[in-house]
Amino acid sequence: MFETLRYSRYKWKCDALNRASCRAAERLGFRFEGIFRQAVVYKGRNRDTAWFAMLDSEWPQIKRRMQRWLDEENFDEHGRQRRAITRD
Repeated sequence: MFETLRYSRYKWKCDALNRASCRAAERLGFRFEGIFRQAVVYKGRNRDTAWFAMLDSEWPQIKRRMQRWLDEENFDEHGRQRRAITRD
């Protein structure tokens, strides 16, 4: 995204009630930016949307963390991770 496409910002949005998606965004290095209240109507209910973003200036540190996590030494013979990906 940042290196090939020269993005300066990459966004992640999800239903604010979807805790798994919110946690995934944060684990991957996105920063929470806020809630758009009643942003959409979905299946008959007003849905709040949580917004996260990653900036090009943050990418080098996030990339290093992801490379450490993806290193083959981090996985056992069954492909299970030894260390979880965490935010620095």
